[in-house]
Amino acid sequence: MQVTKKRLMVAMLAAAGVLMAGCAPSTNTSPGDAPSGAASETATKDPVDVGIVYSKTGPLAAYGKAYLEGFEAGLDYATDGTGTIDGREIKVSYADDTGDADKAVSLAKDFIGQGYPIIAGSTASGIALKLAEQAEQNKILFISGPAATDAIQGVNKYTFRSGRQSLQDVATAGTFIDPAGKKVLVFAQDNAFGQGNLAAVDAVLGAKGAEVTSILVPEDATEFTPFARQAVDAAPDLIFAAWAGATSGAMWQALDQQGVFDAAPVVTGLGDRSTYGAYGPAGSKISFLSYYFPEAADNDVNTAMVEAIEAAGSQADLFSPDGFVAAQMIVRAIEKGGGEVEAMITALEGWTFQGPKGETTVRASDHAMLQPMYQARLSESGGTWTPSLIAEVAPEDVAPPEKA
Repeated sequence: MQVTKKRLMVAMLAAAGVLMAGCAPSTNTSPGDAPSGAASETATKDPVDVGIVYSKTGPLAAYGKAYLEGFEAGLDYATDGTGTIDGREIKVSYADDTGDADKAVSLAKDFIGQGYPIIAGSTASGIALKLAEQAEQNKILFISGPAATDAIQGVNKYTFRSGRQSLQDVATAGTFIDPAGKKVLVFAQDNAFGQGNLAAVDAVLGAKGAEVTSILVPEDATEFTPFARQAVDAAPDLIFAAWAGATSGAMWQALDQQGVFDAAPVVTGLGDRSTYGAYGPAGSKISFLSYYFPEAADNDVNTAMVEAIEAAGSQADLFSPDGFVAAQMIVRAIEKGGGEVEAMITALEGWTFQGPKGETTVRASDHAMLQPMYQARLSESGGTWTPSLIAEVAPEDVAPPEKA
């Protein structure tokens, strides 16, 4: 089915901008802690040290968990279970930023000070931006994770990403309808996340002829009925909902009770497993954009990732591919670049490979990660909500505008 002929629209529910602050690393190198020392980079067969700065705890801990599980599965996959590439050990140390940008910077500086040439992770957008600055200042390779901020696209030559960005979510929405002449209402929280979604919708769909308006709800609001009524009264052709956090259930209930779904199609992004039931009865009425769910991708790499995570006692989730792809990128960088930063950058730029979501490309010009996206629905049976695939959207159809 050609997605350009679909009459649905979907929006993003990004793992977005939570700013963070923090403390110094310990000397334990188990997952969640910082390194005790760095290896010499002088000999060809010396280990290559990699620092993973991610949210083991804090507001985005669930995303951090999925990232870590995907990373461990990806490193095992990309090194054939050896943890080495061309005879060089990949020594990984983990640090928990707790969702705090200042702490993330402190942890990254500790890794960098010990000679680590590669830093990865970044569950939150605010952290990704801070670590991108550190990467440029210190000339190390940085591979961001679930953070969806568009601001790191092309921010500097040292910064890459292993997941998608907000513009890809919105661009996916744009493939499902012809937005020209349509009234698109963005219903979102009045914070950096919601404002970012509004800006992205305006930039992508507004540029295609849509009239974009918004209802931005105060972040501390707990009663959503008045805002739901405003959405009905606005008489839009489509409602683009961007919401995250503990109030999601109450917000969706208000939209349903006030007849918003009868007034216009409502579209949003499908979150992680824990959110499937949060939509309540509205779940079956929403049109979803999906970045990833295990059943969406049908390829050997996805099967390997899902099986590895299940063998470890967990389940693949929304941001598992971000960790898996990060490991693939790190192995590629070391294999082709030998741990030398400039050579590793060259090795990643323009690289096309098979990731869990299928064919994936690191665009050379601005390091955008080009990848498939998905259109999905939720259905309920016996109290359990399950996503199913409607259509896959080709990478070229959702590629973000190129930055020079």
